[in-house]
Amino acid sequence: MNIVESIILGAIQGLTEFLPVSSSGHLVLFQKILGISVPVLFFDTLLHGGTLIAVLVVLRNEIWGILRQPVQPLTAYLVLGTLPAVAVALVFGDVIEAAFESGAFLGFAFLVTSIFLALAEILSKKTLAPRQKGEMTWLDSLLIGIFQAIAIVPGVSRSGSTLSASLGRGLDRDFAARFSFLLSIPAMLGALVLQIKDLAGSGGGAGDIGVVPMITGTLSAALVGFFAITIMLKIVRERSLWGFAVYTGLLGFFVLMDQHLLHYFLK
Repeated sequence: MNIVESIILGAIQGLTEFLPVSSSGHLVLFQKILGISVPVLFFDTLLHGGTLIAVLVVLRNEIWGILRQPVQPLTAYLVLGTLPAVAVALVFGDVIEAAFESGAFLGFAFLVTSIFLALAEILSKKTLAPRQKGEMTWLDSLLIGIFQAIAIVPGVSRSGSTLSASLGRGLDRDFAARFSFLLSIPAMLGALVLQIKDLAGSGGGAGDIGVVPMITGTLSAALVGFFAITIMLKIVRERSLWGFAVYTGLLGFFVLMDQHLLHYFLK
């Protein structure tokens, strides 16, 4: 992998991690298009480290509030919302890594994201009085966590899934977005911990990437991610997710066409 490729993939990760279009799905797709054969899940994890930096900076006030008062309902909801993804990752780790490597489920997964987003907008319009932060329940956090666990599959958007679950449960749009991004922090940290053996040396594939591309890719993901999360918070508050639903639906259709008929990018 060269520096230009790492910067491109980092920018894709930073942009798509917080837009509800699936960062992992886009990384797998573009790695196939660019013909990059380094360990996909390892490099994906590195770039998640970059976007982790971005979310820590943008949501620093919320994070500082949790650190100052760790014993509070929001902390419990974040822990509960993280558990389903942890369980899925531990039980189906090998299957998930194989899905990253092959990209076999990309088309269907993008379509799932599109359906989630469309249903979220439909249900949110029926919510006459959105519930605020103090009105969240343990059932809300558990269901949001289950949707996050589904999004471990590349092509299913993590932010899109958690946003869809939050809006479907009638939560306020601004709080739904902020909770979704806060929930990404333990998910990213968990991915980094699970891949620590790769970070320790070249045996896990780091040597196939190179130190400089790893650094440039991570920095690119952090910088683009900072702007993406700021813009996404504004979009969720003031606009709808229909555009993202249409985009992922069309992308899923074209990926399926290529996988099963054209065989141009995904063979």
